[in-house]
Amino acid sequence: MSFPQERPRRLRQSAVIRRLVAENSLSVSQLIQPLFVIPGERVTLPIPSMPGINQYSVDTLVEEAKTLVGSGVLAALIFGTPETKDANASRAYAEDGIVQRTCRALRETVPELWIITDVCLCAYMSHGHCGIVRERSATGAVDNDSSLELLAKTSVSHARAGAHMIAPSDMMDGRIGSIRAALDEAGFADTPIMSYAAKYSSAFYGPFRDAQDSAPEMGDRSTYQMDPANLREALREVRLDIAEGSDIVMVKPAMPYLDVIRAVREAVDVPVAAYQVSGEYAMLKAAAERGWVDERRAVRESLTAIRRAGADLTITYFAKEFAKLVR
Repeated sequence: MSFPQERPRRLRQSAVIRRLVAENSLSVSQLIQPLFVIPGERVTLPIPSMPGINQYSVDTLVEEAKTLVGSGVLAALIFGTPETKDANASRAYAEDGIVQRTCRALRETVPELWIITDVCLCAYMSHGHCGIVRERSATGAVDNDSSLELLAKTSVSHARAGAHMIAPSDMMDGRIGSIRAALDEAGFADTPIMSYAAKYSSAFYGPFRDAQDSAPEMGDRSTYQMDPANLREALREVRLDIAEGSDIVMVKPAMPYLDVIRAVREAVDVPVAAYQVSGEYAMLKAAAERGWVDERRAVRESLTAIRRAGADLTITYFAKEFAKLVR
């Protein structure tokens, strides 16, 4: 048939019919809120490059977690900044480390919250790289295999402290297998892993590095994070992580990599996560503050695009805000 018999606008004429025929839907239950924890007491420190996002001490983070749960957001991704840093990231796997204390406090006071912990070493290393540096060169030579033991130790320490899920973000080769083996040996066979499987060496991480003081002091992370030009490599990384024991695979960043999210979704049958990162958040906030975009619509549209591309769950700094939008 041809016009005028075919009239797609018939199914757009009211909000009710548009919702009835929507191909994708957004729910707060699909969203994860990142939270930053820092040393101190009664600390709530705004992050200038991420308007509306704060760093919290353990006690104030617990209060923020209660607010999150009250809004309907039931999962959080925890990032810790330690009191001290060294060349072996010793505070990353310390029993009394900042993330470990946070997990115990959250399990005790906010039992409804699903606790996911970022596992990486950059914020704990004096040099700011995501693994052990054997040769301090212009490129920052990170030793892959010797870093795996520290990542595994950190993961087990998080699980012992009460983390429900481990999320390794370092991009070392073989780290999922090492972490899975260590968790199983320590009695945490039921603790799932959400791997940063396709994590790109991106310009969109700047505000996050301000929040965690984790920029490398020499070189960059392009020897272990992925080249933004590559898609097939992302599929290889994803398949390797699944083979090593990852339960959920993540693509990071999200909005500039919607094609990667779609390709991963079509290639695997495990849940796919996407991380709408700090730079994506900051751009939307900055445009909204200048009146260049309608923030409510832009947030919903961007999260819908990530969902439409194939993400089952989305890590976003807008999770709490979105929960308010749909209440």
